[in-house]
Amino acid sequence: MWKVDDSISLYGVREWGGGYFTINDKGNLQVMPYKSSERSVDVMDIIRSLESTEESFPVLLRFPQIIDDRLREIYGAFCGSIAEFSYPGRYQPVFPMKVNQRKEVIEYILQFGSRTNIGLEVGTKAELLAALTLELPSDALLICNGYKDEEYLRLAISFSEMYKIIIVVDLFEEVFDVLRCAEELGVRPALGIRVKLFSKGSGRWAESGGESSKFGLSTSETLEMMRILADHGMLDRLKMLHYHIGSQITDIRRVKDAMNEAARIYAKIKRLADIEYYNVGGGLSVDYDGSRTAEPSSANYSLREYSNDVVYTLQRICEEEGVPCPTIVSESGRAIAAYHSFLVFKVIGKKNSKDAFLAYPTEGDPAQIEELYFAFKNINLKNYKEYYHDALHFRDELMASFNLGNVSLEDRAKGESLFGMVCQRAVNLARQANDTSSEFAELRKVVGQKYIGNFSLFQSVPDMWGVGQIFPIMPLHRHREVPGEAGTIADITCDSDGEIKLFGGRDGPRDCLEMHKLCRDEDYYLGIFLLGAYQDTLGDFHNLLGCVTEIHLAVDAKGWSVCNRIDGDTCEKLLRFFNYDTEDYIRKTMNRHDPSTLLNQLFSEMHKALRGYTYYQRQNEVSKPESTEGSGLASVATQT
Repeated sequence: MWKVDDSISLYGVREWGGGYFTINDKGNLQVMPYKSSERSVDVMDIIRSLESTEESFPVLLRFPQIIDDRLREIYGAFCGSIAEFSYPGRYQPVFPMKVNQRKEVIEYILQFGSRTNIGLEVGTKAELLAALTLELPSDALLICNGYKDEEYLRLAISFSEMYKIIIVVDLFEEVFDVLRCAEELGVRPALGIRVKLFSKGSGRWAESGGESSKFGLSTSETLEMMRILADHGMLDRLKMLHYHIGSQITDIRRVKDAMNEAARIYAKIKRLADIEYYNVGGGLSVDYDGSRTAEPSSANYSLREYSNDVVYTLQRICEEEGVPCPTIVSESGRAIAAYHSFLVFKVIGKKNSKDAFLAYPTEGDPAQIEELYFAFKNINLKNYKEYYHDALHFRDELMASFNLGNVSLEDRAKGESLFGMVCQRAVNLARQANDTSSEFAELRKVVGQKYIGNFSLFQSVPDMWGVGQIFPIMPLHRHREVPGEAGTIADITCDSDGEIKLFGGRDGPRDCLEMHKLCRDEDYYLGIFLLGAYQDTLGDFHNLLGCVTEIHLAVDAKGWSVCNRIDGDTCEKLLRFFNYDTEDYIRKTMNRHDPSTLLNQLFSEMHKALRGYTYYQRQNEVSKPESTEGSGLASVATQT
C-alpha cells in the first residue's frame, strides 16, 4: 500500500526542501515558512481558495517569511562560527540585486534583514537608481560593482555621503574615472578593489572565476591601482577587498582554496591600506536536486561548514600575517532568495503516440496484427524481452507493407495501437525485473507520457532551458495514491525546447517524473520549486506568454493570509510592450469593413481577448481586475 512517506522519498522532498516543504497526512504539499508544523499551510487549501474566486492559473506563490528564515539562518551561521573560533571581527550580509530585482522581494529582504543591517549590491546604473529609492538600514552597505560609465560613477559618488556606498573597481581603467569624478564633485568616496584569483569555483559558473574571469584586477594591476591612489592622496579611502569565483559553488574544496588565496592577498594589502571589509562575494550553493554532491545542481557542504571555512581560514591567515581581522561581507543572494517562491500550474492534457485503446484483430486483418495481439496477450516476466523483440519485427513488417500500399490506414492504426500496448507491458515488466539495460531505458522514454502544463518554461524557469539547471518538480496533491505513470512535462509554447526532460534524484538526474493518471473531473496540479533566485528577471516572453500572477502569503498559528497579489500580464500589456498599437489596429480594421452585427461581435471578442491572461484559460476562469500592487506583510484575508 502506497504511503505518504513513499512519496516524500520518491520526490526527495526532505533532501531539496531545506525543511520548508513536506507532504501532510492528506497527501498534499505542506509549506512551513519557519520549518515548524505549527506554522504551516496545506497548499491545496490555498489552491481551492483561489479556485473559488475563479483565479486563473498558473500562479507564482511567494512566502516572504521563508526569506526571513533564510536571513536568520545565514546570519546565525556566521555569528555561530565567529563565536566558535573567537573571531575578533563581525559579519555583515549584502544581497546582490541581480539575483532578484523585483521591488517587492527586495523590500521583504530589507524589512526582515534590518536587524542585521543587510545591504545591497548593484551592478548597473539602473540597479543603483532602484536601490536609492529603497529604505536601507542605517548601517547597511551599498556596494557598486560592474563596469561603470561616468553617469554611474557620478551618481554613486554624489550619494556616497548619504549612504555607505563602496565603489568597487572591476576594471583597471575605472580608477582614473573615479578620481576625476571625485575631484570634480569634491567628494572622497569609499572604494573597493575586486581581485582576480587564480582559484576557480565549480559547477556551471566556474568560468566566472579564475585567471580568465570577466571581472577583477590582476596582482600587478592591483598594486598599480594602489600606487595611483596613494599619489592622489586617496589610498586611505580603499576600504574593501572583494573577490568572486562563481555562482552556485558546488564543491567546498574550491571555497577553501579561494579563501586561502584571497586571505593572503588581504593580509598583504592590509599592511599598505586601511581595508575594513573582506567581501567573499556570492557562490553559497543551493541543493536543487537533493543529491548533496558536487554535481552542478547540488552542493556537497552545509551552510555551517561554509561559514566555518570562511571564518576559520581568514582568522588563521590574519594571525599568521600579524594583521587585524576585517569585517566579513558575503553576497549569498541565491541562498537567501531561492526557496521562497514556486510555480503552481495545471496539467491541461497529455500526449503520447503510444496511448491507445486495445484493438482486437478481426477476420481479414494482416498476419502482423494477429501476431501483435498474441504478443500483447501472452507477454510476461519470463518472456518480455523475446516478445518485445517479436513485436518490433511485426511492427516493422506492417509498416513496410503499408508503404507498399498493401495495408489500409485502419489496419496501420490497429497495428500501432497493439504495438504500443506491448511496449507499455514490456516496460512495466522490465521495471519489475529491475532491468536497467539501455534498451528498456530508452523504451521507457518512448512510451512515457507527455503531460502538457499550462506554463512557459522560458518565462518561469529560464535557467532550466538556458543552462540545464535542474529544479525540483512534484505533484502538489494525491500523494496517498501510487503515481502510476511516468513522463516528461511540456509547456504551452510552440517550441520543441519547451519541455522538461530532466529531473533531479538522489541517484543522479532522471529522464522522467512519476505522476498520477489524470482524472476526467479533477484538475491536476504540479509545482516547480526554488524559483526565487534569478528566474523572476531572466524570463523572456516567448510566444508572448507574460509574467504570471503572483500571490504573496503569510502563515501563522491561526492560518494563512494573502499579503499581496500582483496581476499577471494581459495580452494587451504584452502587445503594447512590443509596440503593437491595439487601438490603431482596431480602427484600421473598422475602416476596411462595413459596420455590421458580425463586426461588432468580432470587436467584442477581440477586446475580451486583449483583457485576458496570456496563458491557457478554461471557460470558468475569468480575467481579474487590476490590483493595487504593494508589499509588506499586512494581512488582508485570513483563511483557517
